[in-house]
Amino acid sequence: MLGLVYVNEPLWVKSSVDEGWLIHRESYDRTFSNSNRPYKSSTARIESSRSFGVVPMTAIDLIKNFRDPIKWMNMFPTIVTKARIVDVLDSGNTEVSIQLMYEKLHILSPLVEARDFVFIRCCKQLDQTTWIMVDVSYDLFKEIKTCAPSYAWKFPSGCVIQDTGDGKSMVAWIEHVQIDEKCQVNHIFRDLLCGRQTYGAERWIVTLQRMSERYNFAMPVTCATTDDSQGEGVKNVMNLSQRMVKSFCETLSMTDKLDFSTSSHLNNEDRVSIRKNEEITQPKGFIATAATSLWVPLSFETIFNLLKDNNTRCQWDVLSGGNNVTERDRVLTGTCSKNYITFIQPMPIENNMLVLQESSIDKMGAFLIYGPIDSTTYTSFLNGGDGEKVVILPSGIIISPDGRLASGMNSNGNAQNGSILTVAFQKLICANNSISQDQHMEAMVYIQSLLSSTVSKIKATLGCSD
Repeated sequence: MLGLVYVNEPLWVKSSVDEGWLIHRESYDRTFSNSNRPYKSSTARIESSRSFGVVPMTAIDLIKNFRDPIKWMNMFPTIVTKARIVDVLDSGNTEVSIQLMYEKLHILSPLVEARDFVFIRCCKQLDQTTWIMVDVSYDLFKEIKTCAPSYAWKFPSGCVIQDTGDGKSMVAWIEHVQIDEKCQVNHIFRDLLCGRQTYGAERWIVTLQRMSERYNFAMPVTCATTDDSQGEGVKNVMNLSQRMVKSFCETLSMTDKLDFSTSSHLNNEDRVSIRKNEEITQPKGFIATAATSLWVPLSFETIFNLLKDNNTRCQWDVLSGGNNVTERDRVLTGTCSKNYITFIQPMPIENNMLVLQESSIDKMGAFLIYGPIDSTTYTSFLNGGDGEKVVILPSGIIISPDGRLASGMNSNGNAQNGSILTVAFQKLICANNSISQDQHMEAMVYIQSLLSSTVSKIKATLGCSD
């Protein structure tokens, strides 16, 4: 791992597509000969990447987050769906830990399957300011691969973290995996979203930077309350929104839990799932989820700026009921003024309802994730009440660059950038313990119709109806 971090040629070569670094296969195999490799397959492909970045968190704090599977998921809510420790192999030394772990990584589209890894994670202190985290796959797939949607193998991957002494760290990240998909996927969206853009080292670094900033940022409320518990209220808002974002991203891993996936009611790229929920943080009962992804000939920054504008929200958001909205409160989550949590109030006020929304953008993409919340609950936890059990069912929009330098040609014959727009809705359809097959089908048709209508409205708002 250390031999890969700071060496360029011959182990690394420049990509002809995006100028990023790729591992040179023959040089790697000669330098690191090892018979413990995954099986060879004509359908398997290898992905490799390397990235560097300054992260606003100390090395020891980063390592503590990486050792804890819950904190690991919270640091990477848009990448890691599940994580747990299978076994602790060595925890007697504070300077080194070895854990056998499982994780599921997801892509922000319902059209591409998740990736499952079982791996050994070693975290070790190299000197007073430097730590290393190395992940390498462990062959438990003989026991679990029949239930895994993909066969994914980690070559030594991870990061080297050097504390810079000012509350920040310099992080060098390497991703090196072999992927062999075992089920039918949408190869167009997979090719546009997978690899360096979505699972590459730069995505991990940028997400780590963003989430570290989110945790450390001194968040002012633009419409501040006068209550002394404002600080606790802001903390509650941050925690609730973080939970909402993570919950929403988890719903997008839909390839292994589809209902009526071949129904004539569905468009080719739409996915519908109906599940029974027992969690206290979401409405109890049967929840319908519908999601889709589509290509849009606009940059992700342009789409994000148009959709986050409250003045045009009524043109596409079904939660607003076609009415104008006004902003009640805002909590900044970083130095970029476009990254914030906001409470939106549809006008006129109906059913005592507000909308909690988190908007976020970085160089790898953007999202708007939102959910309804009643104003009484809002007032309670904003003034310091317990927000841990607040019920919220998120929907939202993920905007990802399509991973190509040019995605098509415009009317003038010039290269045109594009984005993958993923839209997902969730709705409680029945609070009972069971539903009939007819109710099931009616709910599927309804939620898909809601999705289709919203996508059409979004495309019209963006000027991309054709």
